[in-house]
Amino acid sequence: MKTAVVILNWNGRHLLESFLPALIRFTHGKARLIVADNASSDDSLNWLRNTHPEIDIITNHVNEGFAKGYNTVLKNVSEEYLLLLNSDVEVTENWLAPLETWLNSHPETAVCQPKILWHKNRQQFEYAGAAGGYIDHLGYPFCRGRIFGHLENDHGQYNNPVPVFWASGACMMIRNKVFREAGGFDASFFAHMEEIDICWRIRNMGYEIMCIPDSEVFHVGGATLPKNNPGKTLLNFRNNLSMLYKHLPPNKVFTVILLRLFLDGAAGIKFMLEGHGSDCIAVVKAHFQFYLRLLNGTIKRNLSEPKKLHPTIYRRNIAWQHYVLGKKEFSELNFHPEKALKSKV
Repeated sequence: MKTAVVILNWNGRHLLESFLPALIRFTHGKARLIVADNASSDDSLNWLRNTHPEIDIITNHVNEGFAKGYNTVLKNVSEEYLLLLNSDVEVTENWLAPLETWLNSHPETAVCQPKILWHKNRQQFEYAGAAGGYIDHLGYPFCRGRIFGHLENDHGQYNNPVPVFWASGACMMIRNKVFREAGGFDASFFAHMEEIDICWRIRNMGYEIMCIPDSEVFHVGGATLPKNNPGKTLLNFRNNLSMLYKHLPPNKVFTVILLRLFLDGAAGIKFMLEGHGSDCIAVVKAHFQFYLRLLNGTIKRNLSEPKKLHPTIYRRNIAWQHYVLGKKEFSELNFHPEKALKSKV
């Protein structure tokens, strides 16, 4: 077996009960199955040992978050491919083979993801990944099938494999060797944006990131932190700024950070007007934490940053396109990342 499927669990027995049966039914014997426990205080581990002895268990003694938690666990996993899977993902019968097959036959690809649909509405793309992730030149992430809060229905419009800028951490297959060479996730992120950050580093190493829609899974989303959560807002804004500082070319980084100061301020005002004052405060805290990290020198620039932006980075501002020009679907953006297959990082 070339692949290890690794689920990072924290107090998630109810999710394991719901979603492990499908994983075992469709994957047992085809990949090594691992639940890595991040110091849960519920009875997840006892339940696992008693009901699913076919699942390997690796334990962390403290809750290290998503990023460092996975880094610690994956030091003990030697399979060629690592498939990082959220505990709230329902897999389907033919979910694993297309991902493995793509990596087997495309050595230039280091990371891939399936098509990710919403568990609550199975005809709709899911927020955290959809049919592959991108960012615009100011660092705002979006997906084929999801722009900000607008989710498209899936009617086969994104069934072609395409290069993407980032693969979703909800269901990401990555070459073990490349994960180690890239240095793993940035542990300072704790959670959120860490998959975009590592994909950016891997792209700079010269590899492709792909979405393979022949593989399909269903994601609940927000099972650990709900969408409207100030802690999640803080992590997303802070980590996004850190990622931009790490990776943008020297001639762009400070201009973009300055623009983001004003645009994130507008986002904070929008939160306030919508009655989410705690999210507005979280945006302010995110900026202060980012600037403090800059002053402390704890954010390290990526020394291998490219001289120009990669073709899978959207050159326009996705917020302007969506909120001002009213473009809700990916197909309206006049953005053709499939052309990136013909280019080199």
